[in-house]
Amino acid sequence: MKKCFLFLLLTVLMQRAMAQTPSTWTSADIYQGLQKLNVLGTVLYVAAHPDDENTRLITYFAKDKLYRTGYLSLTRGDGGQNLIGDEQGVELGLIRTQELLAARRIDGGEQFFSRAYDFGFSKNPEETFTKWDKEKILADVVWVIRRFRPDVIITRFPTTGEGGHGHHTASAILANEAFTAAADPKRFPEQLKYVQPWQATRILFNSFNFGGTNTQDDTQFKLDVGGFNPLLGKSYGEIAAESRSQHKSQGFGVPASRGESFERFKTTGGKAPVNDLLDNIDASWNKIKGGAAISNEVEALIRSFDLRHPEQSVKGLVQLYKNISGLPEGYWKEQKLKETAQLIQQCAGLFAEATTASQFGVQTGTMRVNFIFNNRLGADAVLEKIALNGFDTVFAQRMVANQNINFTRNFVIPATKPVTQPYWLANKMEEGYFNVKDQLLIGQPDVSPAYEAMATVKIGGQSLNLTLPVKYKFTDPVKGELYEPFVVLPPVELNFVNENNLWVNDTVTKVWTHFKTNLNDSAEYAMSLQHTADWWFSKDRFAYGTANNPSDYFAPEVRPLKKGNSEQVLLQARGKNGVTYDRYSRSIQYPHIPYIVYYKDATARLVSLDLKTVNKRIGYIVGAGDKVPAALEQMGYEVTLLTEKEMARNDLARFDAILTGVRAYNTNEWLNQYYDKLMEYVNNGGNLIVQYNTSTNIGPVRARIGPYPFDISRTRVTREDAPVTVLKPDHPVLNFPNKITQEDFKGWIQERSIYHGVNWDKNFETILTMNDPGERPDEGSLLVARYGKGYFTYTGLVFFRELPAGVPGAYRLLANLIALNGKKAF
Repeated sequence: MKKCFLFLLLTVLMQRAMAQTPSTWTSADIYQGLQKLNVLGTVLYVAAHPDDENTRLITYFAKDKLYRTGYLSLTRGDGGQNLIGDEQGVELGLIRTQELLAARRIDGGEQFFSRAYDFGFSKNPEETFTKWDKEKILADVVWVIRRFRPDVIITRFPTTGEGGHGHHTASAILANEAFTAAADPKRFPEQLKYVQPWQATRILFNSFNFGGTNTQDDTQFKLDVGGFNPLLGKSYGEIAAESRSQHKSQGFGVPASRGESFERFKTTGGKAPVNDLLDNIDASWNKIKGGAAISNEVEALIRSFDLRHPEQSVKGLVQLYKNISGLPEGYWKEQKLKETAQLIQQCAGLFAEATTASQFGVQTGTMRVNFIFNNRLGADAVLEKIALNGFDTVFAQRMVANQNINFTRNFVIPATKPVTQPYWLANKMEEGYFNVKDQLLIGQPDVSPAYEAMATVKIGGQSLNLTLPVKYKFTDPVKGELYEPFVVLPPVELNFVNENNLWVNDTVTKVWTHFKTNLNDSAEYAMSLQHTADWWFSKDRFAYGTANNPSDYFAPEVRPLKKGNSEQVLLQARGKNGVTYDRYSRSIQYPHIPYIVYYKDATARLVSLDLKTVNKRIGYIVGAGDKVPAALEQMGYEVTLLTEKEMARNDLARFDAILTGVRAYNTNEWLNQYYDKLMEYVNNGGNLIVQYNTSTNIGPVRARIGPYPFDISRTRVTREDAPVTVLKPDHPVLNFPNKITQEDFKGWIQERSIYHGVNWDKNFETILTMNDPGERPDEGSLLVARYGKGYFTYTGLVFFRELPAGVPGAYRLLANLIALNGKKAF
C-alpha cells in the first residue's frame, strides 16, 4: 500500500506542468477518457533533447490507442541555439522545458527528464559520457522506467551512431541498458524504497529516413499512425504538427500532415512484435484480479454516455470509483482511480481554483488567496474541506447548481518558505549534469507550485481530494483573462548590473551593484563584496538602508592588480536577523509559455584584458539572438543595431565594421535584398564579418552572403580545448592590433567553432586549422577575403558563447577582425 501511494504521489508530481488556465474538457474529451479507462497499457519514448521526440507517434499512442504515453528527454536542450531571444545555457533549457510541456498538453503524452545537461554538440557517446557521468544518468532512466512501468520502450535513435549527435547515441545506449537494469533488484537498490523492479516486454528503435541517413528496411515492423480521429476532428499528423510547432525557440514550426503515415521499428530487446507493438501484452482489465467486472462496468458507462448531459454519468462513475477501490493494491488501481476521479470532476462540470491578484509573494510577507468553486452542471456535490498553509476549515456546504462559492483568506508567508526555484537549479551543477539530491524529484518535468490548496468535495456521496495550485490571475487588455505561476521571492535581492565587467589595459572601472527590497521596508543591511587580493576595490563593504543609501545602486571603483586576471566576485547582504542574501531573480517571458522565474547567484565576472581596438563605429545586423552587441559596447565600440528599416535608410559608409548575428541569413529573408548594398560597402573599404549560419539558404532561396562563393557545412569542433594551429602567422587577423597566441585559445567553453565554411573560392584565405580528436584538421572556421578596398570574413568561431563567458582571447581575436580595414599604428 505504501509503495502504491508513493507511486500515485510521483504520478501527481510528474503531471504538475499543466496549462496555467484551469483544465476543462469537452464531452468528446470525456468520452475518450471513458474509453481510456479500459486501456491498461504504457509506452515510453526515449531520446536526448527537446524536439527529438516523434510527436506523431506519441499522438497516435495517446489519442488513438489510449495508452499511457511518456517521453523521457534526457536533457532540457540547454546547449542549443535560440531563435527567439538571447537566452543561452540553463535559461534556454528553462524555455525548452516549457515548450516540451506545451507540446505534451497538445499530443497527450507525459513529460520526463533526467539530470543530464545539454553541454552542446558531441560527436560520439564516449565524449558524451565523459561529462554526463553514465552511471548517474543510467540511474535516472531506470528510475523513470520503474515508476512509469512501460510495457514497451521506444528509442528515437540507434545505438550504432546513425543519429549523428553523441547525445542521441548515448540516449539509445542508456535506454537499452536500463531495459535490463530496471528489472534487476541489484541495480540501484536505493530506489526500491519507493518503487519496484520492472521489466518492460520489449524495447525497439523507431527507425528513420531523413538528413541523408536511412535506417529503415522492409524487415522492420511497420505501423500506420496517420489516421483521423473524428472525436477530435483532426488527424494525428495535424495534432502532431501543432505539438511540434511548440518548439519555437528552435524554429520547428511544421505543416500539418494528413493521410497514411508509416513508422518502422527494429526490436533491440525482448521478443519482436508481429501484429502490434504490444503483442503478447495484456492491456485490458484481465491482468487485474477482479478486473473483468470493472471492464464491463466501464463499457456500460461508455454506452450510456450522453454528450449533452455528461453529469448523468457521475453516479455510475462514483460507483466505479468505489469498485476500483476494492481491488488489490497495485499500479493500475492507483492510476485508474486517478483517471476516474478526474472524469467525475469533469462530468460534474466542477470548477475550482485558488488564485491571487499579485504574481509575487515575499518571505515574511502576506498573500491574499481567492477561492472559487462552482458546480456548473448541478451534480450532487458538497464542499467539505479546504486546507492551505496551515489554514484548515470544514465547510459541509452544499454546492447549488451553477452558483459560485467565493471566499478570500490572507496568509503569512513564513521566512522558511523556499523561494520558487526550478529544483534542478537549486544546487550547484556539475559540468555535465544537474545536482539533484532528492530522489523523488528526479524526472519531474517542472518546478513545483509555490503553494497548493487541498480541497475535499463529496460528489455523489464519494469524497474526492482536489489539488489546486495557487496561481496568479489577471486580465490583459488584449488577451483577456490569463493565469501565470505564483512566485515566492526573498525579502532582498541583489545583483551586478553587468554580469561581465571588463578592464582594458588595467584601467580603473566602476562596478555597479544593485540592491532591491521586495518588502519596501527600511531595514538596514550590511553589504559586502567577496573577492581575492588580486583586485583593488575602493570600497568592498557598505550599508544599505533608507538612511544610509537612498539609491538602490552602489558603484565602487575597481582595478586589477595582476594583468590578464579574471575571477568571479560575489555580492552579499546580511540583515540584523543574521540572514544572508546573495541571489537575485531572473524572469523569462514569451507569449507561448508560462512566465519563468528563477534565481541566480549575485556574482559577476571581473575580466582584465590586454586589449587594443581600432575602429569604433559598429553596425550589427541582429540574427537569432545573442549577446555579442553588449560585449562590443563593453569593449568600447559604438554599436548600432541594423534592422531592415535601418539598413534601408543608413549610409553604410558611416560604419567602420558591420557584423551579422548568428544565423542572421537564415532568419532574415530581407537580407538578400541588401546584398548589393553590403558588397558595395565592402568594395569601398568596409569590413563585413558574418558569424555562423546553419546553411547557405535564406527562406526558400539561396542566400547571397559573400563577394566570392562558398558553402556552409555541418562541420564543427566540439571540444572547447581542441588544439588550434595557425596557418598564416603573419596575417593581420593574428597581429593587429593584438598579437594572438595560443594563450588566447585557452579557457574557451562548450565548443570551438560550428558550421564551417566549405568549397570556398580561391580568393579566401584560411587562417586557422582545428579538429576534434580522431578527425582531420579543418580550415573552414575562419575565412577572410579582400574585396576591393575592404574585407569580408565568414567565421564559425563561437563568439556568441565565449564573449558572455568572459573569455579574454575571444575579445582580442574579435577586435582584430573588426580592425582588418583599419590603419596600422605600429
